[in-house]
Amino acid sequence: MKASEHGHGEASERIDVAEFLGPPKLLGRDDKLATLAIKVNEGNPHLKIIDQKVCVACTEKPCTVTCPVQNYKVQDNGHTTIEWASCIECGTCRVICPFHNISWVYPTGGFGVRYRCG
Repeated sequence: MKASEHGHGEASERIDVAEFLGPPKLLGRDDKLATLAIKVNEGNPHLKIIDQKVCVACTEKPCTVTCPVQNYKVQDNGHTTIEWASCIECGTCRVICPFHNISWVYPTGGFGVRYRCG
C-alpha cells in the first residue's frame, strides 16, 4: 500500500519537524518551577545569607546571575534576598559565592524539591 492510502500523504509532502515545532523555547523561571513539586518548610529555610555586610561589599554578586531560577535579588540598600521557597536545590549558589557567604543545607523531613517524572 502507498502512504497516501493510509491517509498520511506522499513522502514528498512530509513536514520538517524543526519547521513544525518552531524555534526552541527558553524556559523562564515560572516555566521551570511549574515542572517541580516543592514542599516548603516555612519555619526552617535551608538557605541563608551568613553576613549581609559581605554581600553589600561584593561587587560582582554572582549569585544573582547564576541561580537557574533567579532566586537571588539585590535590594536598593545593597542587601541580597533569597526566595528560598522556590529553590531547586542545585547548589550553584554555594559554589559560586566567592566569599562562601551562603549557608545551604538539604531540607529535612521530606521537605524540598521533588522532580516530576514523565
